[in-house]
Amino acid sequence: MPRRPSSESRSANKLPTFGRAGRQHRIALLAVWVLLCIALPARGAVPIKVAGVPIDVGAEAYYALERGFFLQEGLDAEITSASSGPAIAAAVASGAITFGNANFVSLAQAHERGLPFVIVAPAGAYSSDSPTAALIVGKASRIRSAADLDGKTIGVATLRSLSEIVLKAWLERHGGDGRTVRLLEIPYIEMPAALASGRIDAGLVEEPALSQALASGDRILAPAYDVIAKRFLEGAWFCTSDYAGAHPDVVRAFADAIARTARWANANHAASLAILAKYTKIAPSASMHRVYYPERLRVEDVQPLIDAAAKYGVIERRFSARELFAVPP
Repeated sequence: MPRRPSSESRSANKLPTFGRAGRQHRIALLAVWVLLCIALPARGAVPIKVAGVPIDVGAEAYYALERGFFLQEGLDAEITSASSGPAIAAAVASGAITFGNANFVSLAQAHERGLPFVIVAPAGAYSSDSPTAALIVGKASRIRSAADLDGKTIGVATLRSLSEIVLKAWLERHGGDGRTVRLLEIPYIEMPAALASGRIDAGLVEEPALSQALASGDRILAPAYDVIAKRFLEGAWFCTSDYAGAHPDVVRAFADAIARTARWANANHAASLAILAKYTKIAPSASMHRVYYPERLRVEDVQPLIDAAAKYGVIERRFSARELFAVPP
């Protein structure tokens, strides 16, 4: 056993005192030590790199970082923001990012191409009870129906993804002709300006950019996401199958951190809104609708979007959502 220091040696380890100046010096050293403890990662925490899109549906990583939920599960997370799911998928595939966030259409397309991605935790879910996405038009627009959009230009966040499927399904169901519209890829945050300039005639927007658009006078044409299902999981957190197989404990810890975050975010809208504003650089309205964060993956929350992607030709065939899960539910 290590030898216990004598009283003499223990006292020798104490900081010397030098009157008032000495006390000030000791206080300064203590302050530096505290700052170092805050800045350095927790001892034994596993470093991971996480990428997400700074919108409400994918904001859990920011909440988990700010609230310390990653560290509580033994993970030292570095967060990167990206503009789209495809960009994140490329980073995860290359190994530059450990866990990424993407919508299920992007993940279904990757699965169809044989890319080795598996989902490990749910992101935000759309619910018609609190719609967090909508098809909007400018405040001076005369567009009132799906048929009025025939031949028009519509903004979507990403081509051949969730927005495109929603738009085609909504137009078909409500009497519009999706074959005549032109789709233009525009980030959510830029939709209000694109509407104001006449660059687009309508746009599919998610929160918090949706609230910003409504505050500027734009109006909702339809809660178009309802056409997929009254509730469905928009996206998920994923990694490569190789990483999941080699690091099951890290994957489990990440899923637990996301579940802990979901419980907190669902119960603390005001606090999560402040964090969302920090990372989106938007000052969201306190009254805006918020997404619901499921704590765990369920097939029934995922399948409607996969089915719609197959119906509208964004993926070639329908498949069971279970094929995407790292661990079958």
